[in-house]
Amino acid sequence: MNCLPPYGPLPRRRSAAVTIGGVAVGGGAPIVVQSMTNTDTADVAATVAQVAALARAGSELVRITVNNAEAAAAVPRIRDQLERRGVTVPLVGDFHFNGHRLLTQQPACAEALAKLRINPGNVGRGSKRDEQFATMIEFACRLGKPVRIGVNWGSLDQELLARLMDENARRAQPQEASVVMREALVTSALDSAQQAEALGLAHDRILLSCKVSGVQDLIAVYRDLAGRCDYPLHLGLTEAGMGSKGIVASTAAMAVLLQEGIGDTIRVSLTPEPGGDRTREVIVAQEMLQTMGLRSFAPLVIACPGCGRTTSTVFQELADRIQGYLRAQMPEWRGRYPGVEEMHVAVMGCVVNGPGESKQANIGISLPGSGENPVAPVFVDGVKTVTLKGDNIAEEFQRIVDRYVRDRYGAATPVAAAAEQSSGVAG
Repeated sequence: MNCLPPYGPLPRRRSAAVTIGGVAVGGGAPIVVQSMTNTDTADVAATVAQVAALARAGSELVRITVNNAEAAAAVPRIRDQLERRGVTVPLVGDFHFNGHRLLTQQPACAEALAKLRINPGNVGRGSKRDEQFATMIEFACRLGKPVRIGVNWGSLDQELLARLMDENARRAQPQEASVVMREALVTSALDSAQQAEALGLAHDRILLSCKVSGVQDLIAVYRDLAGRCDYPLHLGLTEAGMGSKGIVASTAAMAVLLQEGIGDTIRVSLTPEPGGDRTREVIVAQEMLQTMGLRSFAPLVIACPGCGRTTSTVFQELADRIQGYLRAQMPEWRGRYPGVEEMHVAVMGCVVNGPGESKQANIGISLPGSGENPVAPVFVDGVKTVTLKGDNIAEEFQRIVDRYVRDRYGAATPVAAAAEQSSGVAG
């Protein structure tokens, strides 16, 4: 008797459907990738450029900081300049401490945003908290804007935490402090959502997040949150870190939840390396979802890690070149060649696994390893079609990939066929 669970992700958690500037989140919609700028929002040109770059990389929502009057005043101009560029990605305003005041002083800011993000941990203290929270919710209600209530354990409501800690201390068997803190996160999010609904915000205009920086804590918090509400959930490991550490930590945490059907939109919060590209976090999020089989964004390149049989760097250089080329083409290919994002390309370094992997891919090339004949057989849909030789293997293989994309995906729709014909590209 087979006791193993069924292969693949569990069914998606049922959640309410929220629309953010035309982008569907929750309700069974595909998991949405989002990101956030790190420019000074008051610097309109820099912010427009980064939003456009993030959108081009595939970010479907982009969050911007709105932290002062200058930033709030800049938001409508940012939206206008993006529209002039043809960039329609929805903008999310990130508010902390003074959002109630900024929205009151700059109402056009809220109008230009597709969603408001409110952190209940720093919206106000004491008696002012409810009033200031209500002001922001009233703006959202008036303008029909959805709201993400985003709790973060670095800015958790200290009054709530203290109350729960006191209650825990009076128990006959107190729980560990970490358990109480996780409960405070979930309680803050759910109580704030209920308060927003009491103020008139529709149930299907609310999203929740409870971000922490520990992998196991994130998994525990979201399992609890998912079981106690049907609001769409935004996943993200906050302060994930830099480079491989940030990528591994984010993937380790979110992949577990995504596999369990939890999560409707995600962000990989990577610390950029000095001079690094902000779009890296978008690519990592896309690759996480694609390698899990949850969505497809760009053709995947399969490449071997190399070993003593592959002392040449040719296959490494070709794999890197093809992967960069395919991703760079996607903004154009996405509309022209529907389905191309599901293509697999294999770039292998020797005869051991090269032919087999190449046959399994849509297009594959098996480059010669150490001591092998200096030839590279190419396989298209499992059939060997040509053997490449000489110094121009990379250029010839790229042309084969281009031709395959045109032939396989170019006639997928009348629109694609018309675009192909008007471009004058030969098959």
